[in-house]
Formats: sequence, structure tokens, C-alpha cells
Amino acid sequence: MADSPDITRSVESFRAAAAGVREQVGRVIVGQAPIVEGVLTALFCSGHVLLEGVPGVGKTLLVRSLARALSLTFGRVQFTPDLMPADVTGTTIVVESDDAQGRRQREFKFQPGPVFAQILLADEINRATPKTQSALLEAMAERHVTVGGTSHALPAPFLVLATQNPIEQEGTYPLPEAQLDRFFFKLLVPSPSREDLARIIARTTGESTPDIRPVMDGPRLLECQRLVRAVPIVPHVRDFAVRLVLGTHPKATGGVESFATPMVEQFVRLGASPRAAQALVLAAKCRALLQGRHAASIDDVRAAAAATLRHRLIMNFEALAQGVTPDAVIENLAATLPVEAVGVPQD
Repeated sequence: MADSPDITRSVESFRAAAAGVREQVGRVIVGQAPIVEGVLTALFCSGHVLLEGVPGVGKTLLVRSLARALSLTFGRVQFTPDLMPADVTGTTIVVESDDAQGRRQREFKFQPGPVFAQILLADEINRATPKTQSALLEAMAERHVTVGGTSHALPAPFLVLATQNPIEQEGTYPLPEAQLDRFFFKLLVPSPSREDLARIIARTTGESTPDIRPVMDGPRLLECQRLVRAVPIVPHVRDFAVRLVLGTHPKATGGVESFATPMVEQFVRLGASPRAAQALVLAAKCRALLQGRHAASIDDVRAAAAATLRHRLIMNFEALAQGVTPDAVIENLAATLPVEAVGVPQD
């Protein structure tokens, strides 16, 4: 993406579109600016988001507000232990009809499930059994589902925003690592501050409630996603992202010794996948555009590291015993990893 008047206009148009969505969501969501920014970044990168927070902090409301502001079709699945895969993807049913001669005919017809929406809210996703959770794997990775041996394409854009409660253990099933890896970001939704809680009460207990106006549609969102991919990233910045991901692997699991920090070696059992490096670079590109810049920087990579990597690290028993979190390991790695490295791979 060379610096030119056309590129400058594209960047400013991108920022204006993001600001419009941010403004409309802000009419309903009080505070939570970093969370809104993280979800917008994932949307512009065509990535799925896992929102983790205690009940009542606005996770579901945020997803619904985004769907309205983006003018996208919305589907919701309330995950429960008795939910079946067909309840998510859809199923084949028998349809009866009369032909031209009045004879009764039966045929099999696919009945799409709620996953056939542009924004899918997977509410309390960790309440469903692993069998049902796996129904989303193909949809999230390949944007289609296979039912009865037939593949059905999902609408574009297609984005999954899932919620889970971090403190509830009874009746829940931990998300498998394969599914966690398909989430672009994991965002930790905090409880509101004193000021924000006062604004929430004032806004939601009065005579009227704010309304959200659509400011973007599916084709425009797809244009923004293509623009993010067109943002250049110089070799040494890309290599920093690569070394950051490789640095999450301890030597015992085949990691590169020179990249892993002592903290990684002590507390991490398994590091992030190549999909994490892809997400890290795309998030850095999107952050550059949101700030009006034409190229991604190392600061952009550092800023996206926690949300991109925290759900992809598997901590060992020592980390659990000492209360060491993935965020602490990622912060240590991003802060100590050398900016420059010998032998940077070129394009």
C-alpha cells in the first residue's frame, strides 16, 4: 500500500466507518471502550471473538448492538447441555408436496440452522457438550457446514461472537484447544466502574432507551476487510510477530530456545499455533489503519499480543499453583523480545 492521495482517502474512509460503528454502539454500551475496539478489530480482520466476563456486564448486548449498527443478519444460539449439533447447523427434513398430476411426493430438504447468519451469538458457549461445540469448528474455520454429506456455504461476512462466564464451573465444559485456536481474539470484559455504572442506571431506567442506526452493511464490511489485508508490513516487524509467537513455545516442546523467556520455560506447557501469528499480523495491520497509518509497526504487534495469544497458551501446573496468568507471560515476552534480530526473512 503505497502512500498516495487514493490510499489516504481509503484510510480516512476506513477510520470514518469504524468511528460510525463505534458511535452507534456507544449509544447503548457504556464504557468498555477497549472491548468495543477489540471486537471492531476482529470484525475488520474477519475473525471470531470469545468474550469472557461475569453475568450482566453487557456481552450479549454488545453483540446485538454491533449486528444492528452493521446491518447484518443476526442469529443466536443459547448453548445448554442438551443442545445437539443439528440445533446449530441445521438438519435434513422430509417435505411433502403435490406434483402437477396431484400425486403426493416426498423429498429431502435441508433446513438451515441459526449458524446461517452473518453474526452468530454463541451465548454461554461453554455450557454445551464437546460434541455440540465441535459443530462450530468447520463453520468457524472454513465458513461452511457439512450436513448429510452435502456442504453448505455460510453467508459472507460470517462472524462468531461467543460468550462465557469465567466463574461458573457446574454444568460447563471447557472449550477444546482446537476451538479456542479458531477464535481471533479472547477479550476479558471487566465489571463497570462507579461512574459507568451510574451512567448505565441513568440510561436504562428512564422513560426512553437509545436506538441504534445502521451505519455499515455487509459489502462495506467486506471492503474494509480487504483493505486491512492490503496494509503492508515490513520484514522486521513481521519477523517480530513471528518471534513473539515462537517465543511462547518452551524448549521442551520443540520451541526455539533463543526466543522463549525464562518465564515461558517455567510456566508454559504448550505455546501458540501458526494461526496465532496470522491473527497477530492482521490485528497489527488493522490497528495501524484505525490510527490513520499506512503500515503496521512493532507497537501495533505488542498492543494486539494479549488478546491474540492469551487463549492459545496452555499453562502448566506450576503456573496454576502460583497464579501466573497467560497475560503475565505474554507481557513479559513482548517487553523483553529484542526488536531487531539477525537474519530477518525477506519477502
